[in-house]
Amino acid sequence: MQQPTQRARGRAAAAAALLLAATAGCGDGHRPAPAPPHPQRSPASGGAVAQRPFTLVATGDVLPHDSTIERANSDAGGRGYNFRPMLAGVRPIISRADLAICHMETVYGPDEGPFTGYPAFKSPPQIAAALKDTGYDSCSTASNHTLDDGADGVARTLKAFDKVGLRHTGSGRTAQESARPALLSAGGAKVAQLAYTYDTNDHPMPDGQPWAVHLIDQKKIIADARAARAAGADIVVVSVHWGTEWQTEPDEQQLTLGKALTASNTGGRPDIDLILGTHAHIPQPYEKVNGTWIVYGEGDQIAGEMFNETDARDDRGNMSSIARFTFAPPVKPGARWEVTKAEFVPQWIDVDLGRVMSLPDALAKAPGRDEYTVAQEHIKEAVLSRGAAKDGLTMGR
Repeated sequence: MQQPTQRARGRAAAAAALLLAATAGCGDGHRPAPAPPHPQRSPASGGAVAQRPFTLVATGDVLPHDSTIERANSDAGGRGYNFRPMLAGVRPIISRADLAICHMETVYGPDEGPFTGYPAFKSPPQIAAALKDTGYDSCSTASNHTLDDGADGVARTLKAFDKVGLRHTGSGRTAQESARPALLSAGGAKVAQLAYTYDTNDHPMPDGQPWAVHLIDQKKIIADARAARAAGADIVVVSVHWGTEWQTEPDEQQLTLGKALTASNTGGRPDIDLILGTHAHIPQPYEKVNGTWIVYGEGDQIAGEMFNETDARDDRGNMSSIARFTFAPPVKPGARWEVTKAEFVPQWIDVDLGRVMSLPDALAKAPGRDEYTVAQEHIKEAVLSRGAAKDGLTMGR
């Protein structure tokens, strides 16, 4: 496994200071003032806010292949790229949540292109506006494709996010920006999101920028989580790009790291409250480990016609789940916010239509449609394959 250049211990105090500065409204010149909150969502913390339960949703890899880019161009009438229609089918689920987190696996090209799909991705920056309009608040940006276009790709992607008011974490244009988590607020809780990837497809870090992308390192993740907690975060969410492609079962790294991260605590209080996984292209299980939920892999939210490791078309690459967790305030001072409801919503990319849809909603409109039924059952089986139902995970819509 590739190891990051920075060491965790030396960065923990700095990360805490940066989190405090960001919470106070300080910045490094790249991040704009927070966008106005969704009407149903809590305002950014600036004083005492009554605590209440809130919902957090998270989705899988946004990984536009050539066919998906062509569809977005067609949806824009041949003039630019419009990804809003593609995501319209899941917008009600995303926008109703108090917090919504996505994963932008690729980087953006220049405004006018050229844009490319697999194997070296440069996606249209118009995706950022569609994600924001769908209801997302923050996206993880650490993946094996983050350095597909070097430092320029990272800079264009984060600039597009800043322009539309999407928070981001997992990569950075400066050391200060990279060290700062995404800061969110809901239900009177301060939420910090951190993000890491297993590799960068052997692309080296840009010259002089060893902090450009966050690489998985157990000690570093725990140190960053503790720094965020020490700086005032009530809830710490960790997004990890990990696992083995086209494999439903979590691999050894996922199992080992997941156990270590969920076991980490300070004064008896867990350092991490939720782990969200991406990368495998197909739905992977959810599991409650050491009292903390892990989503090993959600699958692809936007992709295209997918081919597996044997170069055979594999429709599993268009199946995924939307994770939805309800957090409730602590029952006593100093205790953790608890997940009181855990749900998943099966999601499907209809490649022919170029649309992402909630399968329960699609089946309600077209009962008995074979491909939808098969997809939903496959997702359900994968998600529940490590016994999450016994811990209360249910299928929602």
